[in-house]
Amino acid sequence: MSNDPLVVFTPSGKRGRFAVGTPVLTAARQLGVDLDSVCGGRGICSRCQITPSYGEFPKHGVTVTEGALSDWNAVEERYKSKRGLKEGRRLGCQACVMGDVVIDVPPESQVHKQVVRKRAEARQITMDPAVKLFYVAVAEPDMHDPSGDLQRLRDALAAQWQLEDVQIDLNILQGLQPKLRKGAWQVTCAIHLGQASTPPRIVEVWPGFHEEPIFGLAVDLGSTTIAAHLCDLQSGEVVASSGLMNPQIRFGEDLMSRVSYSMMNPGGAAEMTAAVREGMNSLFGQICAEAGITRADILDLVVVCNPVMHHLFLGIDPFELGQAPFALATSDALNLTTREVGLDLHPSARLYMLPCIAGHVGADAAAVALSEAPDKSKELLLVVDVGTNAEILLGNTDKVLACSSPTGPAFEGAQISAGQRAAPGAIERVEIDPVTKAPRFKVIGSDLWSDDPGFAADTARTGITGICGSGIIEMVAEMRLAGLLDASGLIGSPEQTGSDRCILDGRTYSYLVWESEDRRITVTNRDIREIQMAKAALYSGARLLMDKFGVDHVDRIVLAGAFGAHISPKHAMVLGMIPDAPLDQVTSAGNAAGTGARIALLNREARALIEATVREIHKVETAIEPRFQEHFVNASAIPNAVEPFPILNSIVTLPDVSFNQGGDSGGGGRRRRRG
Repeated sequence: MSNDPLVVFTPSGKRGRFAVGTPVLTAARQLGVDLDSVCGGRGICSRCQITPSYGEFPKHGVTVTEGALSDWNAVEERYKSKRGLKEGRRLGCQACVMGDVVIDVPPESQVHKQVVRKRAEARQITMDPAVKLFYVAVAEPDMHDPSGDLQRLRDALAAQWQLEDVQIDLNILQGLQPKLRKGAWQVTCAIHLGQASTPPRIVEVWPGFHEEPIFGLAVDLGSTTIAAHLCDLQSGEVVASSGLMNPQIRFGEDLMSRVSYSMMNPGGAAEMTAAVREGMNSLFGQICAEAGITRADILDLVVVCNPVMHHLFLGIDPFELGQAPFALATSDALNLTTREVGLDLHPSARLYMLPCIAGHVGADAAAVALSEAPDKSKELLLVVDVGTNAEILLGNTDKVLACSSPTGPAFEGAQISAGQRAAPGAIERVEIDPVTKAPRFKVIGSDLWSDDPGFAADTARTGITGICGSGIIEMVAEMRLAGLLDASGLIGSPEQTGSDRCILDGRTYSYLVWESEDRRITVTNRDIREIQMAKAALYSGARLLMDKFGVDHVDRIVLAGAFGAHISPKHAMVLGMIPDAPLDQVTSAGNAAGTGARIALLNREARALIEATVREIHKVETAIEPRFQEHFVNASAIPNAVEPFPILNSIVTLPDVSFNQGGDSGGGGRRRRRG
């Protein structure tokens, strides 16, 4: 084995060994890592900024020590003094590899910037925000009836608006007197009404009648993506939406690797807390710029997230979530100020965090429950929020069960050889001809199929860069439908499949999707394994809840999550990701967690409702359920080793093929067991 240093790039996961002294930009280019450069490595354009990470990374099998990169040099110093460089950042063209290193490529250094697919879903919400405007006329001070300006403002709010016992933040009190006088004793107050147990609180005062809108943010803080929707608190309109990759990815793509990072590196949890808060502040800056407002215009914030993200965002070490019994520091809803958690908004802005359901079923699942309301459904409804950590709800008006399933990041394009996140140039739709075994596909950024005239010209700017999550699901399902892949997940040889696109790749075969002079996109047997593991975890969680409910089928399935919106129900069922159900009863809710956050932002009653609902949801812990493993093994087959899937089989015919040279382990065996 070579003794050259190992270089691991995140978030792509690409790795390789390079001679000491190799510039990081050179290493990135040789591995096909998405690192931008306009000046050709002369240290002028600064497009190639990277962040080295230090500490122990068990997932990558590497420990990164100080000195892993060459010393800071004069070119970097000159650039930093002239244009500024974020703390911890280096220029990839100047920093050279000196030892094993993990390098994060931030979104702004990637050539193919992410298309974050968390859009605000259209939804009717009854407007009753926590922060409202109240215009009042205040009595002037009187020598004969001495009282403070605040007392008279309180009296006016009580008399004119029936608001009793109104509180005020010190920073608002400090500017109250000049505003009262400037407005000739008439002012507009923004008041946070909170919930029944908390008194109303003045969070801003303007002289006279204030006509400008006030804003709130609904934030879905995911393991991979942070998405935010800026809402006008008076009209409920979504004014701007934006998203970015969660900067914590450099500490681990899945939740448990982040928990282990905090366990193995002193101060690791604090480091991740700082990273996510910085990411959120930078996202808020983007959103304000897009909407043409200032941060001080934002007075309310609702955040939903999974339990590990919840603890890391709040600055709570997630240590206990790394081991049974997976105890949360708190599962209650939280009412805080944004200042307490280091967020740069209006100094008195309020933060509401939805309650968590259980150790690994978070506030994001609570938001999905609020958005999709399984507890109000007469039919048995299965809601699957597909993400790095899938959260699953099953219920009807009788009861609601919930669990989480560690699917890992394969569905998001990570850990897949040609995988990438959803960005222009990524393959997102696939069809494979069952006779010729040739694929046709669509990429993000173009409406044409790859065999349409004009496709090459239409994709010339982006190129064909890889396969995103929805693309890999369709790819594997289409390979199964076309007879290129057997039920056990083996890709056949050219002789077995009749296709020279099946090429020998080590000891197994890979399927050639596309190639050009400088790039080749294949699906390898290891990719199939990654997808099998992820979909088996997802199906097993759903199947476990069905066992607990005492049922073998569900009436309706809702795929939630940014990624859920782009999954083809037929392909998800061929893969065996979801239980057998009529395809017209499988729908997408888009980003249901984000929708739930918006409902909680714009409707105070919804906050009380979800707090009550969460207390009624029964949590199932997959880690201690003996049948989870049994379901997982069965669900590793495509679509499943024992479940019959009669509805699916009435729509498609799955080729009865087996490519295991050692005997029959494929579709034939599965079909015989069905009878």
